[in-house]
Amino acid sequence: MDITLTTPALLFPAISLLLLAYTNRFMALANLIRSLKSRYASTHSHLVYGQIENLRTRLLLIRNMQAFGISSIFGCVACMFVLFAGYETIGKYLFGLSLILLMISLALALREIQISVNALQLELNDLEEASEEPK
Repeated sequence: MDITLTTPALLFPAISLLLLAYTNRFMALANLIRSLKSRYASTHSHLVYGQIENLRTRLLLIRNMQAFGISSIFGCVACMFVLFAGYETIGKYLFGLSLILLMISLALALREIQISVNALQLELNDLEEASEEPK
Protein backbone atom coordinates (compact mmCIF):
# COMPACT_ATOMS: atom_id res chain seq x y z
CA MET A 1 0.00 0.00 0.00
CA ASP A 2 1.32 3.41 -0.94
CA ILE A 3 0.81 6.25 1.47
CA THR A 4 1.19 9.89 0.50
CA LEU A 5 1.14 13.16 2.39
CA THR A 6 -2.55 13.56 1.65
CA THR A 7 -3.54 10.29 3.35
CA PRO A 8 -2.99 11.45 6.97
CA ALA A 9 -4.25 14.91 6.03
CA LEU A 10 -7.66 13.36 5.36
CA LEU A 11 -8.12 12.83 9.11
CA PHE A 12 -7.59 16.50 10.05
CA PRO A 13 -11.18 17.67 9.47
CA ALA A 14 -12.68 14.63 11.20
CA ILE A 15 -10.42 14.86 14.23
CA SER A 16 -10.90 18.62 14.47
CA LEU A 17 -14.68 18.22 14.51
CA LEU A 18 -14.42 15.47 17.12
CA LEU A 19 -12.27 17.65 19.34
CA LEU A 20 -14.78 20.48 18.99
CA ALA A 21 -17.61 18.12 19.99
CA TYR A 22 -15.56 16.84 22.94
CA THR A 23 -14.86 20.41 24.07
CA ASN A 24 -18.56 21.27 23.88
CA ARG A 25 -19.38 18.23 26.01
CA PHE A 26 -16.69 19.26 28.48
CA MET A 27 -18.03 22.80 28.76
CA ALA A 28 -21.60 21.58 29.25
CA LEU A 29 -20.47 19.21 32.01
CA ALA A 30 -18.39 21.92 33.67
CA ASN A 31 -21.41 24.22 33.83
CA LEU A 32 -23.62 21.42 35.14
CA ILE A 33 -21.08 20.49 37.82
CA ARG A 34 -20.87 24.10 38.98
CA SER A 35 -24.64 24.36 39.30
CA LEU A 36 -24.96 20.98 41.04
CA LYS A 37 -22.18 21.90 43.45
CA SER A 38 -24.04 24.99 44.62
CA ARG A 39 -27.27 22.97 44.81
CA TYR A 40 -25.54 20.30 46.89
CA ALA A 41 -24.06 22.94 49.21
CA SER A 42 -27.56 24.13 50.07
CA THR A 43 -29.43 20.79 50.16
CA HIS A 44 -26.85 18.05 50.87
CA SER A 45 -29.01 15.73 48.79
CA HIS A 46 -27.65 12.24 48.16
CA LEU A 47 -29.20 12.32 44.68
CA VAL A 48 -27.28 15.48 43.80
CA TYR A 49 -24.08 13.99 45.22
CA GLY A 50 -24.60 10.86 43.10
CA GLN A 51 -25.04 13.02 40.03
CA ILE A 52 -21.81 14.85 40.82
CA GLU A 53 -19.97 11.52 41.17
CA ASN A 54 -21.40 10.40 37.81
CA LEU A 55 -20.23 13.65 36.24
CA ARG A 56 -16.76 13.16 37.72
CA THR A 57 -16.47 9.84 35.87
CA ARG A 58 -17.75 11.41 32.66
CA LEU A 59 -15.33 14.30 33.04
CA LEU A 60 -12.39 11.91 33.28
CA LEU A 61 -13.60 10.07 30.19
CA ILE A 62 -13.90 13.32 28.25
CA ARG A 63 -10.39 14.32 29.32
CA ASN A 64 -9.08 11.00 28.04
CA MET A 65 -11.14 11.29 24.83
CA GLN A 66 -9.51 14.65 24.20
CA ALA A 67 -6.04 13.35 25.03
CA PHE A 68 -6.33 10.42 22.61
CA GLY A 69 -7.85 12.66 19.93
CA ILE A 70 -5.02 15.17 20.26
CA SER A 71 -2.50 12.32 20.22
CA SER A 72 -4.12 11.06 17.03
CA ILE A 73 -3.80 14.39 15.27
CA PHE A 74 -0.24 14.69 16.56
CA GLY A 75 0.46 11.24 15.07
CA CYS A 76 -0.96 12.41 11.73
CA VAL A 77 1.31 15.45 11.74
CA ALA A 78 4.32 13.31 12.66
CA CYS A 79 3.35 10.89 9.90
CA MET A 80 3.24 13.71 7.35
CA PHE A 81 6.63 14.97 8.50
CA VAL A 82 8.16 11.50 8.23
CA LEU A 83 6.59 10.95 4.79
CA PHE A 84 7.90 14.34 3.69
CA ALA A 85 11.36 13.21 4.80
CA GLY A 86 11.00 10.13 2.60
CA TYR A 87 10.51 7.40 5.21
CA GLU A 88 7.40 5.67 3.92
CA THR A 89 7.59 2.60 6.19
CA ILE A 90 7.83 4.67 9.37
CA GLY A 91 5.04 6.88 8.02
CA LYS A 92 2.77 3.87 7.61
CA TYR A 93 3.36 2.83 11.21
CA LEU A 94 2.74 6.34 12.50
CA PHE A 95 -0.45 6.59 10.48
CA GLY A 96 -1.60 3.21 11.84
CA LEU A 97 -0.81 4.39 15.36
CA SER A 98 -2.81 7.57 14.85
CA LEU A 99 -5.78 5.50 13.62
CA ILE A 100 -5.56 3.30 16.73
CA LEU A 101 -5.46 6.40 18.96
CA LEU A 102 -8.51 7.75 17.16
CA MET A 103 -10.34 4.45 17.69
CA ILE A 104 -9.54 4.57 21.43
CA SER A 105 -10.87 8.12 21.57
CA LEU A 106 -14.08 7.04 19.86
CA ALA A 107 -14.46 4.03 22.17
CA LEU A 108 -14.14 6.32 25.19
CA ALA A 109 -16.75 8.62 23.63
CA LEU A 110 -19.11 5.68 23.28
CA ARG A 111 -18.58 4.76 26.94
CA GLU A 112 -19.20 8.35 28.03
CA ILE A 113 -22.45 8.42 26.07
CA GLN A 114 -23.56 5.17 27.71
CA ILE A 115 -22.91 6.60 31.17
CA SER A 116 -24.78 9.77 30.20
CA VAL A 117 -27.80 7.81 29.00
CA ASN A 118 -27.82 5.70 32.18
CA ALA A 119 -27.78 8.86 34.30
CA LEU A 120 -30.68 10.29 32.34
CA GLN A 121 -32.63 7.06 32.75
CA LEU A 122 -32.13 7.25 36.52
CA GLU A 123 -33.47 10.80 36.47
CA LEU A 124 -36.50 9.71 34.46
CA ASN A 125 -37.14 6.76 36.78
CA ASP A 126 -36.95 9.10 39.77
CA LEU A 127 -39.44 11.42 38.10
CA GLU A 128 -41.82 8.53 37.34
CA GLU A 129 -41.63 7.28 40.93
CA ALA A 130 -42.36 10.76 42.26
CA SER A 131 -45.40 11.10 39.99
CA GLU A 132 -46.79 7.69 41.02
CA GLU A 133 -46.63 8.35 44.77
CA PRO A 134 -50.04 8.72 46.39
CA LYS A 135 -50.94 12.23 47.39
